[in-house]
Amino acid sequence: MSTEAADRADFSFVRYAQCWEDADILLDALDIGEGDVCLSIASAGDNSLSLLSRGPARVIAVDMNPAQLACLALRVAAYRVLEHGELLQLMGSRECADRETLYRRCRGALEAEARDFWDARPELVRAGIGAAGKFERYFATFRSRVLPWIHSRNRIDRLLKGGTLEGRRRFYARHWANRRWEFLFRLFFSRFVMGRMGRDPAFFRYVEGSVAERILSRARHALTELDPAANPYLQWILTGRHTTALPHALRRENFDPIRENLDQLEWHCLSIEQLLASDPGLRFDCLNLSDIFEYMSDESFLDLLSTLAARSRNGARFAYWNMLVPRSRPPELAHVLVPDTDLAGRLHLRDKAFFYSRFVVERVT
Repeated sequence: MSTEAADRADFSFVRYAQCWEDADILLDALDIGEGDVCLSIASAGDNSLSLLSRGPARVIAVDMNPAQLACLALRVAAYRVLEHGELLQLMGSRECADRETLYRRCRGALEAEARDFWDARPELVRAGIGAAGKFERYFATFRSRVLPWIHSRNRIDRLLKGGTLEGRRRFYARHWANRRWEFLFRLFFSRFVMGRMGRDPAFFRYVEGSVAERILSRARHALTELDPAANPYLQWILTGRHTTALPHALRRENFDPIRENLDQLEWHCLSIEQLLASDPGLRFDCLNLSDIFEYMSDESFLDLLSTLAARSRNGARFAYWNMLVPRSRPPELAHVLVPDTDLAGRLHLRDKAFFYSRFVVERVT
């Protein structure tokens, strides 16, 4: 996380209890190989764990928020001591009558700081740790207080069954995109409401134009051009769990590869700038930068991107998202970074975490 954002935003609680970025397109963009050193924005930890499934030599996860790192630490403990189905129950992806027992089994694998964090918040464990963030509570409010005014439970279930492309387009036009949907969606996902209930208002400092219109356009894409039956992010927003699809890190086929590579993962409560200063010899091959450039000025973006390019090996891959603020390699860095716009465009069309306006892939030359 950038130090500029840290100066303005409150990082004293869990903001994101899940990574709301599609690890499938991230992995395709980074093309991780054995021996690679990866830098990853930690967030809740899911995508940093997904990087492990490709067998890199090292994944270095950073976040300015200790609560976010507590989310990652508990996930790591769960991969070590639980079975796959139990991990899904602890997350909240599946129903569970006693998540506290699952937590107690994980507790001995936690360091003191993460253990103290979760010991003090048993209600978050009981609800499923994937629901523990402010952003997830924002979606829960939409799901429980807004969505019932728009669509019945049966209609929501019908949407999530997916179907053919033409069938999805027809269903959206005839049964979903009514006036109430568009009005209440624009209201709830406005800059004001999202700043108060979802993201920190400081994250909108460099945003121009209508927030809600951009997200509504991307939602239309997700509900028609992509298959809701294969979209775990949409399923959680509309139901509060994963129904017929799981994010990459939670799928059964990725559980053992992640577990086997946990010793290649490390995490630090630092900004990227602090990490780089702490280890002048550190060099990267793959960089998962989330959407951190949204939260900084043009000048700060140029400085950090330039520094990261200088600290990366030839051929290193950068991947990051734009949600509301356009950020990509500036002309000043044309001699060191080459955008892969064709790949990024193809991947963006597949992005199941649909609210991002752009996916950026760049390579160090």
